[in-house]
Amino acid sequence: MEIRNLGSSGLKISAIAYGNWLTHGSQVEEDAALACVRQAIDEGITTFDTADVYANTKAETVLGKALKDERREGLEIFTKVYWPTGPGAHNDHGLSRKHILESINGSLKRLGTDYVDVYQAHRYDYETPLEETMEAFADVVHSGKAHYIGVSEWRAEEIRAAHKLARELRISLVSNQPQYNMLWRVIEPEVVPTCEELGIGQIVWSPIAQGALTGKYKPGEDYPAGSRATDDKGGADMISRWLNDDVLGRVQKLKPVADEAGLSLAQLAVAWTLQNSNVSAAIIGASRPEQVTENVKAAGVKLDAEALKRIDEVLDGVVERDPAKTKSPAKRDFGR
Repeated sequence: MEIRNLGSSGLKISAIAYGNWLTHGSQVEEDAALACVRQAIDEGITTFDTADVYANTKAETVLGKALKDERREGLEIFTKVYWPTGPGAHNDHGLSRKHILESINGSLKRLGTDYVDVYQAHRYDYETPLEETMEAFADVVHSGKAHYIGVSEWRAEEIRAAHKLARELRISLVSNQPQYNMLWRVIEPEVVPTCEELGIGQIVWSPIAQGALTGKYKPGEDYPAGSRATDDKGGADMISRWLNDDVLGRVQKLKPVADEAGLSLAQLAVAWTLQNSNVSAAIIGASRPEQVTENVKAAGVKLDAEALKRIDEVLDGVVERDPAKTKSPAKRDFGR
């Protein structure tokens, strides 16, 4: 397993991180989830990412159970706060001081740990002053409940403002967690240059576009049984944007590139994200242990310039690059 620094910080993480969004506590039975985490550890993954909102807190509980017998100092555990949890009352979401300080306590209890390595703002909160949010994060760090802070899906100007406050508050903002893959490159024009300047690393989610880049979905054919595209618990909604014949046909044309690199299409997709020097880790998920084994083989792979050029040529016309696509809810409205 390749080990990388998270941004310019001293924190070292595995280049492949294991995440349990849409799996633990909902899509995958607990025994299978535990088996996937054990396999991740066996493959050298030390970095685990979750969030309080995943399966409405159940994912954190499952991850905590899976990691309870591991040496805590040998792991990097990340979680997030923002989206509604619990019954969804008016203070059960957002980045207010109240919600952050209550949420970190709940997350630590579910994860079975005294601290998380990185505590992340899951989206930007336009209804809470940024100063309030950052001061609450500072209290979390200064109390020893988190070592570092991060954000997820924040725009360049939001990251810059938070970084300035973090420095003033003497805490380390080290990461951004955006969606990033061959098809979705919206962070490249603005977020990546800003983060490179500030020493912030990307921990990217959906490196295989929820499975669309694996090649298992073929144009004009039924979706494979049991695949994410057939999942009615949220997976099908997320992957649907990629499941058109134009995109799927182009993905099939990437197979010669993968073959020449000695990779599967899924491995090629994960390896591609890791070629970006600002990417510290790519988050993979799994419903079966063998999927973990396959995807970790992308760690340490170096794609040559010709392979990267061919990928761009094949996908030209279906790649999303608009930085405005990075956005948080303009107004919180979660049913209350």
